[in-house]
Amino acid sequence: MAAKDDTNKIRNVGPKSAAWLRQVGVRTQDDLNKLGPVEAFMKVKRAGFRPSLNLLYSLAGAIENCHWADLPDERKKELVAAAGSDEAANPIKTRWQKQVERSERGSGSHHDSRESEDNDSSDAGGGGGFLDDPESGGEVARED
Repeated sequence: MAAKDDTNKIRNVGPKSAAWLRQVGVRTQDDLNKLGPVEAFMKVKRAGFRPSLNLLYSLAGAIENCHWADLPDERKKELVAAAGSDEAANPIKTRWQKQVERSERGSGSHHDSRESEDNDSSDAGGGGGFLDDPESGGEVARED
């Protein structure tokens, strides 16, 4: 049996995180070095996984050749801020949000844009759903 090649294994990363990284194309330390910790972390998040900030810190530690717990607090804050700004610039959509968008595109209905949704009543026929605009004829009204 051939020996396992650990020469390019990503430091600080356990089996579950390594599997997530492999699924998004980050297989080696070189791959991680090219992307950087924030980009690799965001790829994992955008793939639908739910990594904790420890993965972000682990990836930075792997690049900086230290254990993630040894990263200075200031560096951790920088990483969190960078990940937050990346997510703000390109928000991550949930599976439910993606499915709704696919359904709207595929249905060919008059709900092609968000603007038309504000002016239309429910397609269900009864109206009054909790997402309906109360002024569009729905039965549910809110008091602000």
